[in-house]
Amino acid sequence: MTKIIGKSVTRLDAASKVTGEALYPGDINLPEQAYMKILFAGRPHAIIKKIDLDEAAAVPGVIAIFTAKDVPNNEYGLIMPDQPVLCGPGSNKPYAERVRWVGDQVAIVVADSEPIAAQARDLIRVEYEDLPVVTDMLAAMEADAPLLHPDKGSNVILRYRIRKGDVEAAFKKADVIVESVYDTPMQEHAYLQPEAGLGYIDEEGRVTVLVGGQWTHEDQEQIAHSLGLPLEQVRVIYPAIGGAFGGREDMSVQIVLALAVWRLAQRGIKRPIKIIWSREESMLAHHKRHPYHIKTRWGATKDGKLLAAEVDLYADAGGYAYTSTKVQGNATLMCTGPYEIPNVKVDSASIYTNNMVTGAFRGFGGPQGLFAAEQQMNKLAEKLGIDPIELRRRNLIQEGSILSVGTPLPKG
Repeated sequence: MTKIIGKSVTRLDAASKVTGEALYPGDINLPEQAYMKILFAGRPHAIIKKIDLDEAAAVPGVIAIFTAKDVPNNEYGLIMPDQPVLCGPGSNKPYAERVRWVGDQVAIVVADSEPIAAQARDLIRVEYEDLPVVTDMLAAMEADAPLLHPDKGSNVILRYRIRKGDVEAAFKKADVIVESVYDTPMQEHAYLQPEAGLGYIDEEGRVTVLVGGQWTHEDQEQIAHSLGLPLEQVRVIYPAIGGAFGGREDMSVQIVLALAVWRLAQRGIKRPIKIIWSREESMLAHHKRHPYHIKTRWGATKDGKLLAAEVDLYADAGGYAYTSTKVQGNATLMCTGPYEIPNVKVDSASIYTNNMVTGAFRGFGGPQGLFAAEQQMNKLAEKLGIDPIELRRRNLIQEGSILSVGTPLPKG
């Protein structure tokens, strides 16, 4: 360690990236590779009644088309397996014939070239029965709201609550109270390399996926689970990533690449398969930052000491859970800021809607919660006539301060 501290250390990957030696998933090609295109749902909430592949399969150069009936265990998810690999009839999972957002994957086409795969994809005929669309997260929590996942009985994925002290009694003692509502937006990761990957059967017979990601073993476990394979039969390789910011924690092309090469190998076809999403596909079909609706009330004394904070915060998870439980945990902890507040009441929830799915994004729920907290501090400072920085200084947590969840702030 003493050889590093105080010195400028060259990044291990700097030279390869500057010289162009580093290869990203989209840069890598293998002999005789085929190409894949994905048919996305393109509608927010519907039941797939029928998929007609005849016209698409007849296109010269099409190798195979796979749908839900080809997935051995048609489910996945980092937090809970609530998402079909492919939506459609013939699945072994209940309600997997439903699409819950525009980016749900319905079919995958493997062909000799990317243009052929795209042509065939556009010839797949899908019969949908549209369902009521739920776009308002607050309305989604109502008892009579249409359910995205009927087997769960509610659109609320989870609820967290914090209780510290007596909030109502504290507000009665406050000299100033600030009540506000904040809505934070969805945000696209926009990494330079869109979702891309290469799937193949390696020399040891393992299903191998070369892809940009953030959790190799999670990818491996989810692929193995969906295909019904032992872990040792699945290999995941990460080359240079091309940007992530949390956006590559969840699945995009990993499972469908593995599914395609595995099913083709069963037919005696062991060609590698490559896919690169367009920027439009990337924005359509991968998760974003959670939008939040935050209603909050803070009280303080005239000399600028915080007395109480009451916060209701709701996160729009979109059609599936992704990492909403972890993101919501962070937001719940952060929504009162780095301040010592003796009385705290927080109620939070993550909610299914038919909007874009949301998941990990830099800050992981912290920016949304802290945005509301810091705006409250600014408004209190203005009302009290105290410099905003001074108000923060007077209320900053210190070593040993009791946090909102009742634990002391540790050393360091």
